[in-house]
Amino acid sequence: MLGSHADRQQQPTASLSTSSNLLHPASIIRMSRQIVIDASPPPYHGSLQEPLDRNAFQKSINILAARTPPAKTGFVLKAPVMRGALMNLPKIRSVDVDPSNPDGERLVLLRVSNEAELSPEALDFLKAEAKGLVPYTLHLDYDYWTSDEILQVVLPEELRDGSPSGFAATGHIAHVNLNEEYLPYKHLIGQLIMDKNKKIKTVVNKLDSIDTQFRFFKMELIAGEPNYVVEHHESECRFTFDFTQVYWNSRLHTEHSRLVELFHPEDVIADVFAGVGPFAIPSAKKGCAVFANDLNPNSAKYLTINVQNNRVNDLVRVSCEDGRQFIRAVVRRSLEEPFPAYTGPKTSRTKQENEARRKRQQGNSSSSLAPSFPRKRIAHFVMNLPDSAITFLDAFRGVLASDDLKEVYDVMPMIHCHCFTRELEPDRAEADIRKRVEEKLGSALASDVSLHLVRSVAPNKEMYCISFRLPSEVAFSTS
Repeated sequence: MLGSHADRQQQPTASLSTSSNLLHPASIIRMSRQIVIDASPPPYHGSLQEPLDRNAFQKSINILAARTPPAKTGFVLKAPVMRGALMNLPKIRSVDVDPSNPDGERLVLLRVSNEAELSPEALDFLKAEAKGLVPYTLHLDYDYWTSDEILQVVLPEELRDGSPSGFAATGHIAHVNLNEEYLPYKHLIGQLIMDKNKKIKTVVNKLDSIDTQFRFFKMELIAGEPNYVVEHHESECRFTFDFTQVYWNSRLHTEHSRLVELFHPEDVIADVFAGVGPFAIPSAKKGCAVFANDLNPNSAKYLTINVQNNRVNDLVRVSCEDGRQFIRAVVRRSLEEPFPAYTGPKTSRTKQENEARRKRQQGNSSSSLAPSFPRKRIAHFVMNLPDSAITFLDAFRGVLASDDLKEVYDVMPMIHCHCFTRELEPDRAEADIRKRVEEKLGSALASDVSLHLVRSVAPNKEMYCISFRLPSEVAFSTS
């Protein structure tokens, strides 16, 4: 949702009314006698081409309050007879202090403007337990309403249905994808996002054009400061990058976590299109050794920074190469310059010293782990470039054909290849993706094949991840 209170129900506002036919249903609190509180924003008459006039959003609601001794406030609030009579607007406290006597009675706010609107039972109860009913005025202003509610009174009526209601946050940047009809109001929408989300300092609109070589989105500033270097936190890792120079999609957080969960700490991972490290860094934090590659020099630059910031320098090796060349070269690198063996979860220096002391006292200096050998075999290839990753699969033909590699790869690596499909039915999507994968590999997929729906990208476009074990006839092919 656009507003920072998007997860709460929409709130009502100003005057009391006995007719609800013309009121927005999400902005009304109904009572047993068809009494409603209209707490929707007031009509807006300011210019839409200039900054929004926040002072134009003011409303007052005249209600009654029950003057109650402090000791009885809880009793009144919990009384079954008061159910339906108490004020329950979101973000509005149901109890206030009496401004004429702050240290004295409390004011329990009611959902009525006169006694006649109370049920006889509630009125009798208040006469017995309270010290009278007094007028009370609720004042609502711009800060009260969500951006969605304000858009419903600001935008032209024909654009209110389907108005922009979503954005993705990356660090201090909010990014939206506005349809053409909303572009004249882009600065107003950007202002609303910043006003209602205090952590957002920059709002950008993604443009249709994409950098053809490095596949990052081009964008325009619609609100806030032109600061595009963000610090984003995900999976207990810290990522720094220039949002205008690299590809990042916060909506893939679940997919990042899903794949990393599949890896064992002792595994070696080859991340072909690593970006700034959303797979590589969490994998290394887990203990995996990672070859992380990206063709975009800016991605490789920030990937290196993120490796250092997350203190996994000894577990991630960064390269900046074409994906096809990387696939063919990395198996040789892993063989000739292997990562050290996995030695267990990282511990603090104090814990390491305590463990060493314990072993000395026991006269045992050997490790509790199995004998340690350098990690030469790549267990997983990650190929997160859904637009074209399948076209790189031919690079695996003959990738392990030499004798020294055959000795190491008694188990074939798993390939995790992200891709798009226009097929919306799962069976048809699987057939489409599998056919394209097998054509590029030049072989049928035989074992450990699974297909995972990552997300719907558009009404007729789905993103999947196909995982399969590399066929040995492909890896050892000499043709």
